Amino acid sequence: MIQVTKKDPKESTESLLRRFTRKVQQSGVIITAKSTQYFEKPISKRERRKKAIIRRERKNIKIQKIKLGQK
Repeated sequence: MIQVTKKDPKESTESLLRRFTRKVQQSGVIITAKSTQYFEKPISKRERRKKAIIRRERKNIKIQKIKLGQK
């Protein structure tokens, strides 16, 4: 569980809330909650991962071509 306390008595609630949301985002709690929100078949998980790998490879190839001055 993520807890945030005031650094000093004069700290505003806005800055406290900002620090809390930043810690929640960095911990990855929201991502895991969204991923487990709906049931997904193992086959579709595999397919999604394969597609993500292909996307990454294509992006890397595109970046390499840009660096080399190709189209």
